[in-house]
Amino acid sequence: MDTKRLEVALADEFGGDASERRVIARQARDLADSGKSDDDRGHSLSVSEIVRQLSDAPDDSSVIERWNWWMGALDTAYGGYGRFAVRVVSDDGGADVNR
Repeated sequence: MDTKRLEVALADEFGGDASERRVIARQARDLADSGKSDDDRGHSLSVSEIVRQLSDAPDDSSVIERWNWWMGALDTAYGGYGRFAVRVVSDDGGADVNR
């Protein structure tokens, strides 16, 4: 998973701030490294696929909401994706992993 390329693609498609895009890229890398998506869906994650999947989320969603929407859909379909979701820490508005 090319996290830098993903961060650029997320910025181009959905905006958000750099910390949001960075944490999503980190979660995408962790998801790819886990092999879970490969096992469940039969193919490796790619930047273009992530952008395509996030594009299916409701139009008024932030980039974090889009990611969590997709993780929720995968969790419903296969189970075990909740650990890759992102939560927002309200004190400074930054994003953090949901661990």
